[in-house]
Amino acid sequence: MTPSDRTGPTLGRRTLLGGVLLGGATVMTGVQLTGCSAPPSDGTAPDSPGRPASTASPGKRVLLAYFSRPGENYHYGGRTDLRTGNTEVLARMIDERIDCDLHRIEAADPYPEDYEETVARNVREQDADARPAVAHVLPSIERYDTVLLGSPIWNVRAPMIMTAFTERYDFRGKTVFPFTTHAMSRLGKTERDYAASCPGATIGEGLAVRGEEVREADAQVRAWLRRIGVLED
Repeated sequence: MTPSDRTGPTLGRRTLLGGVLLGGATVMTGVQLTGCSAPPSDGTAPDSPGRPASTASPGKRVLLAYFSRPGENYHYGGRTDLRTGNTEVLARMIDERIDCDLHRIEAADPYPEDYEETVARNVREQDADARPAVAHVLPSIERYDTVLLGSPIWNVRAPMIMTAFTERYDFRGKTVFPFTTHAMSRLGKTERDYAASCPGATIGEGLAVRGEEVREADAQVRAWLRRIGVLED
């Protein structure tokens, strides 16, 4: 197994502050941790019915918070060992292109590097509607107007640690843009889940990238960042 990269928490503009399932989405024996819908050609999910395509206002401060898991991951039906998780690759790609503060969401009890063990833990947490403890907690997100939330999709949802993170903060008046790495589930249920755990926030257009293709996603990322109003070039 390849050990995960660790970056100590340091607060600062465009600084890594804070740890897919398994290639962006994962599979266990008899249970696939991903949805069954085929991704659209550009990898993004269409706007939900009745939800406007929101954009960030010019000059707004942006927080990019993400959770990612390295180690043994899903890869085209097999397994591969990732030194850097797919969602972290995507988050760094976004961070390089916009002015934001970057925060890595980490579990106080790290997820196993073993693929099947992580699958089993995720199933238990989803079934129990658990809130895994979060390490290196941000004291507040009050200064931010726009929040980009990144995660893999595990069993059609973001890992439960994302709900544990979002429920800690007041999102009223903020705009939240989800981004995910996945095998087949695109954004999964992130829009629904963030609408519930971020009351008062506007949930804007999300970005979904297949885990196996994340390193070739530059054009897709740039197009999304322009659409949501945080990239001007």
